Amino acid sequence: MDSEAHEKRKSDLVLSKSKQDFTHHKLTIGTSKHYVCGYFAAFTNIAITFPIQKVLFRQQLYGLRTRDAIRQLERDGIRNLYRGILPPLMQKTTTLALMFGLYEDFSSLLLRHIDSPEIVTRSVAAILAGTTEAILTPFERIQTLLQDYKHHDRFTNTYQAFKVLRPYGFREYYRGLIPILVRNGPSNALFFGLRKPIKQCLPEAKGYSANLINDFICGGLLGAMLGFLFFPLNVVKARMQSKIGGEFVSFGKILMTIWTERDGKLTHLFRGAHLNYHRSILSWGIINATYELLLKLF
Repeated sequence: MDSEAHEKRKSDLVLSKSKQDFTHHKLTIGTSKHYVCGYFAAFTNIAITFPIQKVLFRQQLYGLRTRDAIRQLERDGIRNLYRGILPPLMQKTTTLALMFGLYEDFSSLLLRHIDSPEIVTRSVAAILAGTTEAILTPFERIQTLLQDYKHHDRFTNTYQAFKVLRPYGFREYYRGLIPILVRNGPSNALFFGLRKPIKQCLPEAKGYSANLINDFICGGLLGAMLGFLFFPLNVVKARMQSKIGGEFVSFGKILMTIWTERDGKLTHLFRGAHLNYHRSILSWGIINATYELLLKLF
């Protein structure tokens, strides 16, 4: 009898351990899927919208009208249309993988250990995720340099651009960090905080395709709103990151310089915002719809 009882306890322990291992495996897959879905959602978006982003960048940097920015790209030629895509492809895929993945991880961690309203906890999780994303600032920095026609003769690819910055020191890769930090945290908090309420306001989706459309609309509206709200930060960031070497001018001084150059008019500061608005609808619509679609497939 003792032998049978011992064998039964042993069997129960093995079964319990197997269940724990299975649960851990499920949790690992459940956690990692947010990173994977975010990665491929970003890849899809960049491949489709990069030329639009390039027109927008020229407007932010030089205050050009849409027509003039497009003409500038036409003069650059089709061969240079996707010049500079590697940094945003690397940066955006990694950034969105971190954005969605870390948001879920931080939310789960904080909800388990902090006794506060869920909306507060999730907002903090979103800000932490956005702050962590700023580690990838060097990719935004290189993207800015590659898209600026003034540097076309200085380097032709991502590796060369990284190499040119090396003699200026590690800090040079993080030029423009402040506007990125100011942008990332709050925009993440608003995106994750408003995504569900906006979707709930849309007509109820009764089919697979209708649900996909709702996800696109929800992401597009949020992206457009946040893109417009934080547009001046990106204008300052573009100016800061287009420079190689020299003094690190403060965010406030750069903003005032741009304000003076553009005749102190808010409409001039927001030049290119209308294109950014339409690009954001498309970009974040694609990102949100692709992310939610992939999430269902896992």
